[in-house]
Amino acid sequence: MDEEDTRDFNERCAQCSEVNWGLTDGGGFYCRSCHNVIERTREVVNTDFITNSRVQTISKGSKKQEKNEGGCEWYVCEGFQLVLKKQVEALEALGVHPQMKDEILCNFWRCYLQKSKQAYCKRPAAEAVKALSVCESSTDVDSDPERPSLLDLLSLSESEGDLQTDCSFASSVSKVSESTSVCSGSVDGSLYLMKNQKEKLRMTMPMTLSFCYMALLWMREPITLSEFLRFVVEGHIPYLNVFQHFPEKMKLCGLDLKIFCVESWPVYEEVFNKMHELAAFLDLPRFPDITESCFLHPDMLCMKYLMEANLPDELHNWTCRVVKKIGIGEVDFLTLTPGNKSTGKVKYDVLAAAVIVVVLKLLFLLDDHYEWLLSEFAEERNKNNTEGGPYFEFKRWYEVVKHSLDVKQKKLDEERAKYLWRCEKPLFYSINKKSKVLKRRQMVVNLQNQFGKLSGSVQRAKKPNPSSFQLSWSEENTDGSCFHGHSLKGVLQEKRGFLTPMNPDYWLCTVKLCSERLCGHLAHYREVEFPQTYHFVLGLFSFLLRIQPSCIHEEVCMIEHKLFNKKLYKKLKYNTVLRK
Repeated sequence: MDEEDTRDFNERCAQCSEVNWGLTDGGGFYCRSCHNVIERTREVVNTDFITNSRVQTISKGSKKQEKNEGGCEWYVCEGFQLVLKKQVEALEALGVHPQMKDEILCNFWRCYLQKSKQAYCKRPAAEAVKALSVCESSTDVDSDPERPSLLDLLSLSESEGDLQTDCSFASSVSKVSESTSVCSGSVDGSLYLMKNQKEKLRMTMPMTLSFCYMALLWMREPITLSEFLRFVVEGHIPYLNVFQHFPEKMKLCGLDLKIFCVESWPVYEEVFNKMHELAAFLDLPRFPDITESCFLHPDMLCMKYLMEANLPDELHNWTCRVVKKIGIGEVDFLTLTPGNKSTGKVKYDVLAAAVIVVVLKLLFLLDDHYEWLLSEFAEERNKNNTEGGPYFEFKRWYEVVKHSLDVKQKKLDEERAKYLWRCEKPLFYSINKKSKVLKRRQMVVNLQNQFGKLSGSVQRAKKPNPSSFQLSWSEENTDGSCFHGHSLKGVLQEKRGFLTPMNPDYWLCTVKLCSERLCGHLAHYREVEFPQTYHFVLGLFSFLLRIQPSCIHEEVCMIEHKLFNKKLYKKLKYNTVLRK
């Protein structure tokens, strides 16, 4: 039937230049090659032909306005699309290439809508039979042949085209606009949480961050996941209370708030794992290679974290040696290949931090004893040293960094304790109550300002500009608090023309790794079972990356087993022989 209706239409698609037209359930024309939907519709002569058909297209036209409320019908996917738009615009303001929005994230989102059968697809017959209602709300996802960007066109005040959308959420109950409006402002909000969408990877607020990080990784932008999430927490990227940026006509109530309202900080592991699930779900090809010149390469990240941790520059030579020794700097190891279970999931920032911890263990042992002996030796040498740079004193470094870390951690804890989860923009669901809500909100703000003046509390300062470094150290300081230029001569010795650690010993965090399939982790971390110095170093990088120390500890165990694989194999084989 499609061939007969589209036979006389021979214009080329403006998107892909193909002539391969099909018909949507609503009678609109779409390109079978690129799924581009155009405004042309078929002319129906016999009206009896469509007596029992259902419109499954969110078509262009005037939005249904509720007479009393002044709102309009909208879908959950439109809300998430608006969230993504705000987030990518914030990333652009931070310096990310504009290509990420118009080409990368736009295509990822379009592919997700198609794969999850929410848009850009022809609904399956089984779901079409279940359709019980007509969805006639408009959206601003682009269908214009000369569209500049999918995300650019999301606006409830301007309609730019049609989007062939899967209305199975809303259509499973009759009289959608009447029944769902009681429980939610969106058309499909009440049924969105009820329907089992695990097989379709249902969209959530943390997944918006996964989308953005996936696009950042594809672009190989100089932003790690931990840094990206820190920008989110600091408010530079919309996430918490992002729904306050929704247009006024998009009414949020009931279950909509459960979908879009976030009352917890983003979790590294959740965003990371969802990103990999998304990449596999979308059937994405191999990501662009992570080479030595990329910011995400361990050698580059180790240099950054050594500077931020106030450690000697000479340690970078040792981190590069470890990276090369165990092969974690290879392109195939670092580059993401979705769906390939043989390749690991690389946490670039955690991996670099773990490499530094291993190097510190190689040189200073970190057993609460040996590092202090080396520090005393370096202190004596510095008293008599008149040439060259000072010897690195571990004890002095520990004191300086611990003081700065305690101050920063206390400030962070206070900011999180004072954080107001309630959004600044008041939410009102009725035009009649708008003036009353705004007046009440203004009264609350005035009272807060008056009590603030009486109590002498400091007003919240303007949000500072984002920075890649949380701890900064300057070599120009005369108090000797910067250790970047300090020498490692006190812990190294020359042997056969090579510099080797004076320390001949090394202790392993764990002799045998756990099975990830059984418990989900390669190793477990309990603070009481490890030296305090080791715990302090983990805590330092835990603060810098805003993750749990156990996450870094697990990566340290993985590196150690790669570094000492042969010795561990011989030891385990020897112990097995003794038991026999």
